[in-house]
Amino acid sequence: MFDNSYYAVFETAAGWVGILGSAAGLRRATLPEPSKQEALIALGNDLKDAQETPPRFSDLMERYRAFFNGRRVDFTDALDLASATPFQRAVWRAAGDIPYGQTRSYSWVAGRAGNPLAVRAAGQALSVNPLPIIVPCHRVLSKDGGLGGYSGGLPVKQMLLALEAAGA
Repeated sequence: MFDNSYYAVFETAAGWVGILGSAAGLRRATLPEPSKQEALIALGNDLKDAQETPPRFSDLMERYRAFFNGRRVDFTDALDLASATPFQRAVWRAAGDIPYGQTRSYSWVAGRAGNPLAVRAAGQALSVNPLPIIVPCHRVLSKDGGLGGYSGGLPVKQMLLALEAAGA
């Protein structure tokens, strides 16, 4: 599907994670899966034309492992978000501005993305975030402090928030 795509699948303390990137940056990542095969499936059709090249991602893999071992980690990698809409990119950038161990509301994200009235649209953009953890959409909560939604399921969101709270 894309030229010059690369991927790696590796084990962390939370399960198997898959990452896919291009020369421009990271394109997709999975949440932890129970097996390597499930992580490959979660990467989706973009994997079809990609080369498996774990050495390209060695530093990122170590940071993921550290993150899932409860250590504070910064994901400042280049991102390839060319297939996203401008609003999605703005929402994902806003989510990326939320500090480790902290949370913000969907309305805060919508405002940071340039449209404070687009709270539902911000939630929709977060629901299709192709780079969970790296773009920390798990740090976004409802205005009343409730979990809201999460593409990986609320138990995963709770686990990620607890992991960061312990490491903050």
